[in-house]
Amino acid sequence: MKNILSSLLPGRATQQNASTKAKRVNLALQGGGAHGAFTWGVLEQLLTDDRLIIEGISGTSAGAVNAVMLADGLTRGGREEAQKRLADFWRAVSSAGNLSALQRAVTERLLSFTPIEGTPVQAWFDALSRYFSPYDVNPLNINPLKDLIERFVDFDKLRANTDLQIFVSATNVQTGHVRIFARDKISADAVMASACLPLLFRAVEIDGVPYWDGGYLGNPVIFPFFGSTTTEDVLVVQINPLVRQETPTSSSQIMNRINEITFNSSLVSEYRAIDFVARLIDQGKLPRGIGPGQYRRINVHRIVLDRFGTHFDSFSKLSTDYDFFEMLRLSGKRAARRFMDEHFGDIGVKSTVDLRAEARAEWA
Repeated sequence: MKNILSSLLPGRATQQNASTKAKRVNLALQGGGAHGAFTWGVLEQLLTDDRLIIEGISGTSAGAVNAVMLADGLTRGGREEAQKRLADFWRAVSSAGNLSALQRAVTERLLSFTPIEGTPVQAWFDALSRYFSPYDVNPLNINPLKDLIERFVDFDKLRANTDLQIFVSATNVQTGHVRIFARDKISADAVMASACLPLLFRAVEIDGVPYWDGGYLGNPVIFPFFGSTTTEDVLVVQINPLVRQETPTSSSQIMNRINEITFNSSLVSEYRAIDFVARLIDQGKLPRGIGPGQYRRINVHRIVLDRFGTHFDSFSKLSTDYDFFEMLRLSGKRAARRFMDEHFGDIGVKSTVDLRAEARAEWA
């Protein structure tokens, strides 16, 4: 694999001389509606730190949107351009942006997550989903989201950049399998498929196959990194909390918690598999390496929203107010700084997530 520094980062020779301890990571970006602005802040902060080199990116739903904005900026002009690309996108999709009324309606549904009881969104959702499907209310399948994404991302250049690996996941409606769109297959349609909530949008067809939101089966996917990148470190930006101490009681709280559990289940399964393989490698039962018959020992790290935004709930996932985005961005920047201060030395050495505890089953 080519050195990612060869095309992504301006002034790369200077950086190599000045920061000989730079470490490579893969980024796995979870979906989570408007809370994806937290991921924007995390990415912005990581891009300012020369000690970290991004080798691969995986994203789902809103995480897929962040992933292609990041990758497009790195491909066009390096770290500063990636920061600008992310900032421009989140400004555009906010209520302060200059989108058309139709684009505004679509992006607000993209950035929503769970309708809330007693709000106009709940009334809208109930009225439509009870009597109509997206196929009834939008027979021409008009979706300006594709135009919006293509306005920001040059997919031809992105597909041609072999120095950066990127993966977007979607759910195959017919087979129930996860579909991974790798760098050479990345397109606006693939991003739309990854963000296609089935009660809000018609399934996105690619080559005649219908797809729904990737969060059901891969939120985000980690395993594609194993055979495509050299680093064994994955940094997960997690939006949906695994643990909540309170028992949900209202219908909106119950639905929100169901979504959190559902959209985390695939990630927990990957944690379980990574931990199992790591233990077998440590016990000498599996050979470690990147060749045929060899296995990778993956170090998992995590920056999670609920540590810095425990008061956020499903209602806030509907907000497109730019001040709210800015608050999330700043929270993401603080979370990323704290992670780098506390755990940079662990990258390339060990996981900073207790995978066994995260993935353990509870036995009666």
